[in-house]
Amino acid sequence: MPFKKDFKPVALKDTDLFKPLKVGNMQLQHRAALPPLTRYRALHPGNVPNTDLVPEYYDQRSKRPGSLLITEAAFISPQAGGYDFAPGMWSDEQVAAWKHVFKRIHDNNSYVFVQLWNLGRQTSPANMVRDGLRYDSATDDLYMSEEAKQQAEKAGIKQHGITKDEIKQYIKDYVHAAKNAIAAGADGVEIHSANGYLLNQFIDPISNNRTDEYGGSIENRARFSLEVVDALIEAIGAERVAIRLSPYGRFGGMSGSTNPIIIAQYSYILGELEKRAKAGRRIAYVHTIEPRVTDSSLPEEEGVDNEGSNAFFYSIWKGPLVRAGNFALHPDLAKEAVSSDKTIIAYGRYWIANPDIVDRLEKGLPLNAYDRNTFYTTKSEGYLDYPTYDEAIKLGWDKQ
Repeated sequence: MPFKKDFKPVALKDTDLFKPLKVGNMQLQHRAALPPLTRYRALHPGNVPNTDLVPEYYDQRSKRPGSLLITEAAFISPQAGGYDFAPGMWSDEQVAAWKHVFKRIHDNNSYVFVQLWNLGRQTSPANMVRDGLRYDSATDDLYMSEEAKQQAEKAGIKQHGITKDEIKQYIKDYVHAAKNAIAAGADGVEIHSANGYLLNQFIDPISNNRTDEYGGSIENRARFSLEVVDALIEAIGAERVAIRLSPYGRFGGMSGSTNPIIIAQYSYILGELEKRAKAGRRIAYVHTIEPRVTDSSLPEEEGVDNEGSNAFFYSIWKGPLVRAGNFALHPDLAKEAVSSDKTIIAYGRYWIANPDIVDRLEKGLPLNAYDRNTFYTTKSEGYLDYPTYDEAIKLGWDKQ
């Protein structure tokens, strides 16, 4: 695992990236954040975080005081899941394991939000059949791909457009998971309404052809996500709630900028969030993915939307904004982004490989290259064995 080649680091210590920022109840000491990164280090069965691995992983990445870490997505209920080695936040056993993680982060004087996840049609049909669960989405039989349809047919299950009663149950599941996260010691929760998962499936007309109050118009397609926001504000307080959105995302079969109405759709959602803020219910932050990353399954610099821009967020939403999307290799863009007040930059793949990335960003030090092959295994390799800069120097990486 050598240093990243063909990359010239830039010291960012004199930029606004290292200016403190108040976010919700948190006083961040800098504006670099760890975004949600699914790592598959939970135990099966049970979706319980592996306490031999997960607390150490987050401990390594929270050593810089005043950092914001957003955990990998956690399922709100068994029905919302379907990936065997991803964690949950619905059971007592899961909560007990998460407590160890959050304590390690807080012992480092850093902060943690938990991302709450509902897969919808991106789940494994075979796993849902195995576990006696539905194969949910916004709409019956509107599959994200022909391959997904074939997988469902092979498993003997059909995609199910959830009923209004099932929507209400899911909202209760979000509330239950959010309360569990706070009970375990988290500073807040981030609603995953991006990347083609269930809430995003309602937002996007490519996956939602409902004719009730959850489909059709921009307002109706946003309704489910906003009802989750309102329920969590009521349950745990606005300052403990956040949401992630991906206007340009195509992962999971979403439209991205191929549909001209998408920006209007997200402008409406942001306007509703800002309206709540002006009424005294401002959520902690909004998290968006840059058009440079339209599909997280692709390597950097692939799937770039060169015509898209998230600048419209600033004209509507006036609270903290987390921006994610290949900023590690573009320090010039990071400097430009943080010049907008209340902007936080999320560093994903390179925070995996560089547990001390905040120090490296500050000083302009080389970055460890990451090994994508180990992102989604269940082992400690590629999880706990990335060295800090000082450790890498002792290993002679500067001479490679």
